[in-house]
Amino acid sequence: MSSTHGRRLGTPEAENATTLLLLGSGELGKEIVLSAQQLGLETVAVGRYERAPAMQVAHQSYTIDMTDGAAVRQVVKQADPALIIPEIEAIATDELKQLEHEGYDVVPTARATRLTMDRERIRELAAEEVGVTTGDYAFADSHETYREAVAEIGTPAVVKPTMSSSGKGQSVAHNNQQVESAWNTAREGSRSDTGRVIVEDLVNFDSEFTLLTVRHEDGTSFCPPTGHIQEGGDYRVSWQPHSLTSDQLTNAQQMAREVTNELGGHGIFGVEFFLRDEEVLFSELSPRPHDTGLATLGSQRLSQFDLHLRAILDLPVPNITVERPTATKALVVDHPVETPAYTGVSEALSIPETNLRLFGKPEAYAGRRMGVAIATATDTATARDRVAESVSQIDVVDDTWSEPVPTFWARLAAWLHHPDVRLKESLASLLWFMIRCNGNEVKSERI
Repeated sequence: MSSTHGRRLGTPEAENATTLLLLGSGELGKEIVLSAQQLGLETVAVGRYERAPAMQVAHQSYTIDMTDGAAVRQVVKQADPALIIPEIEAIATDELKQLEHEGYDVVPTARATRLTMDRERIRELAAEEVGVTTGDYAFADSHETYREAVAEIGTPAVVKPTMSSSGKGQSVAHNNQQVESAWNTAREGSRSDTGRVIVEDLVNFDSEFTLLTVRHEDGTSFCPPTGHIQEGGDYRVSWQPHSLTSDQLTNAQQMAREVTNELGGHGIFGVEFFLRDEEVLFSELSPRPHDTGLATLGSQRLSQFDLHLRAILDLPVPNITVERPTATKALVVDHPVETPAYTGVSEALSIPETNLRLFGKPEAYAGRRMGVAIATATDTATARDRVAESVSQIDVVDDTWSEPVPTFWARLAAWLHHPDVRLKESLASLLWFMIRCNGNEVKSERI
């Protein structure tokens, strides 16, 4: 990685612009873009679907299949970025490696991106090459070897695709019937065609936490630990700081430093751990800002996104402390929503010391994160109560006009025969508005 990016920052949309290209345009990418623009960087957001969160705030955006190496190369050549930041796992990493070889800076490195998108590679690197402590695990690439892996690890077992994110394809098998369904779930949830799965011992942990680890020009720094709760392998609640003993924190920092040193590069890494019977166990790692780290938007003077940018631009990284205990809670929908709208926002923001991030995703499926509440307090327990109350006030509703067209026209015809002239005029205005908004549906029927 070049050490010169932060020495001279250009002007956005000018010939001397310092351009950041984001591969992945979700809610974390959106925060990266917002932080980057505070430093005067030109931002280019690349996503797999239109109107993704980061696209809504970036200077430029592209919609491509990021597993298509040729498409990734074309966008990179068009944008000519100073920095390429992968924000998701499903990326053509072989192409990133080639682009890096040609002189482009990939954050933290193309190798780190490749290793961490694959649970098999990162687990082998952490446990077998670096030697950190993990739970028991085994890999399988066929139904037969999968059954052997489950027999070796035992039940209950956690079954995941080796390549996936946000809990997709992950499930817990408690008995033989669930063992079979877990295999199918993992295969269907994979973001690659390798077909490989990891079978892990279900760790009966006391808590789980993330250690946001910042590799920068002057060494390695750590954010105070962030505790979190997951459901189905996906973040739901986080809080910072998370209580650890001095020995536990030292142990976690040592493991995080060793693994990230092996990966190399600069930037922030989200290193996840379990705490079981006072023992710290390595779980997973992401070479980018972490969803549990959304708490740093309230807790720290510089958020994880600010620190990430400072590190990759080789700007100073100060001592990192929690200014005020903070908690977050994800706003998750339990049903599909075609055109999301949010009610209860005023009530949610009436909770003391509470803020919201509504991600602006163009549609939702069941289980999708659509926003997050962030609250500060004198202690994390109070902050967690505040975000829980805030999220409970919000409903995600569908603003899609869904009344069957024939039913609508029958009702409208009855209204138009009403003797009140003013009502007829109001209905005529309403009809014209609906024709403009729903032209395709209106044209399909006659009065």
